[in-house]
This record gives sequence, C-alpha cells and structure tokens, in this order.
Amino acid sequence: MLKVENLVKKYGDKYAVNDISFTIGDNEVVGFLGPNGAGKSTTMNMITGYLSYTSGSVTVDCFEILDNPTEAKKLIGYLPEQPPLYPEMTVEEYLNFVYELKGCTLNRKKHIMEICEVTKIVDIRGRLIKNLSKGYCQRVGIAQALVGNPKIIILDEPTVGLDPKQIIEIRNLIRSLGRDHTVILSTHILAEVQAVCDRILILNKGRLAADERTDELTELMTGTRRIVAQICGNRKEVLESLRALDCVSYAEASKEVHGTDGTVFKIESKNGQDIRKQIFAMCAEKNMPIIGMETVSASLEDVFLSLTQETARKKVKAK
Repeated sequence: MLKVENLVKKYGDKYAVNDISFTIGDNEVVGFLGPNGAGKSTTMNMITGYLSYTSGSVTVDCFEILDNPTEAKKLIGYLPEQPPLYPEMTVEEYLNFVYELKGCTLNRKKHIMEICEVTKIVDIRGRLIKNLSKGYCQRVGIAQALVGNPKIIILDEPTVGLDPKQIIEIRNLIRSLGRDHTVILSTHILAEVQAVCDRILILNKGRLAADERTDELTELMTGTRRIVAQICGNRKEVLESLRALDCVSYAEASKEVHGTDGTVFKIESKNGQDIRKQIFAMCAEKNMPIIGMETVSASLEDVFLSLTQETARKKVKAK
C-alpha cells in the first residue's frame, strides 16, 4: 500500500529526515512517534506530496508520489496539525467545497452524509465552522480527509489542544477508521499510540529508531528486569541491603505502604536476571518481611527514552 525507501530531506547541510525506509500494508493503524523536531511532520508532508524530498522514493499503491502526484494523492486523505478549515463556511458548504476540489465522482449527497455519520457531525452540518469547538473542528478536519474515500488516512497530531473527553472521542474515531483504511498517526504523545495503533515507528533526529508491533515493542528493552517489592523494616537499611546485592543494578524507595511499616521499593536487575529468590533470601536473613512483590514490564515511555537516548549516544561516538 505505502512504501518509503531511503527517504532524505536536507535543508542546506542539515538533515530533517535521514535515510528512512518502511512499508505499511492495508488496514494498518501505524503510529509515528517522536519528540518535537524528530522529523514526523516533515515525513508526513513528503508522503502526501506536499513537500518534495532530497532523495529516496514514496510509492502509494504503485504510484510514485512525485512522478504520478495526481494518481497517488487520490489515495491519500490528510489532516495536517492545523486543520485547513474555512471559518465563514458551514460544515456542509465546506465538505461540498472539498468534494469539488478533489474532483470526487462518488454520489455527492450520499457520500458526504456517510462521512458525517462516521465522524459524528451530522447534527452540526448547518453550523458555521467558526462557531465550533476545537473537538468538532478536528472532526470536520478528519471528515475532509475522508472525502473521496482514500485508502490511506494521514493524521498529524489530531488530538493537540483537545480536552480529555474530546481526546477519547477522536481516538475511538481513529480506531473505527482503521477497519476500512490504512491510518498513519503522527504524534509525540505516548499514550496515543498505545491506545489506537497496531504498530509503532519511532523517529529520532530524523532517523528511524524502531519499527515494531505495539505489543512487542517492550521486548526491545533487554538486559533489565524490574521488580516492585513491598518490604517491612527500616527504610534506609532495606534500601542499603538491596543495593548491596550483586544482582541489583538499581534500587529506590518509592512510597510507604499505608497501615504497615513497609515501603514500596523499585528494583532493577543486572543482565535480565530473575532476582526474586536473592531478594527473598536477603530479607529472610535480615528479618525484613516481604508483604508483596511483582515483576513489571518496561513501559512505552521506557522504550522510547531508551531508543532515543541510544541513538544520541551512537551519534556522539561517531563524532
């Protein structure tokens, strides 16, 4: 469906995007994740043909975006970070305008009504866009991206500035779109991709740092096993004893356990070891009762920070 090969965008001698490649198939919901300045929006703009690239290629269903822009762009619906809305138009006038602009040949009345139903804006079709809330403006922006029924929907920061209720509504909408479209979601919000995406591409400093299924991404965090243990005893003594274990790479006291003399400790092992037996033996020897213990997997935040920091370290070493 979408194939990006060795994509590069330079401004002078600076790389905004530096040699990234990936392929996205039908009906995938893919998250583009990265800090501000990582190259997410630049990549989106090149995929849509809005911005030319220095080298590489973007192929949409066999059409190269710069060689066959008209055919390729028919397959793409795009919502930029700032929705391209006309505030003096009503929602219905605006969608009819977009219909004509795209040269859409589908049954106009039926098609626009279907889009309004999908995006849940039927009740506001007659309202002026300037009088809509931020959440409804985002919905109208997504609606314009759906005009022409494109195979690929690209959304750049679709929940920026929304309140929690509006964010949930837009996330649910994105999930529903993934049933019939390929959806690419660009964001720097970690919870966003976990909530709606099947797969995650992490960009950092213009490079692709990771390309994994969402549920498999935490497996990239190797060499560390994390444990949360609730241990009774003198907080300082327990912490010193944990840190003295050869198998422990890091330990910190988190919070006291209400109603006991226990404290929650966060502990990390060396080399991915299972250190529960060593912790139990140490606590038994020193009469420090354990009232709870569980292993915890790395969060998406942990993976993201690990990958982006590793990319930065490699660049420093290369210099």
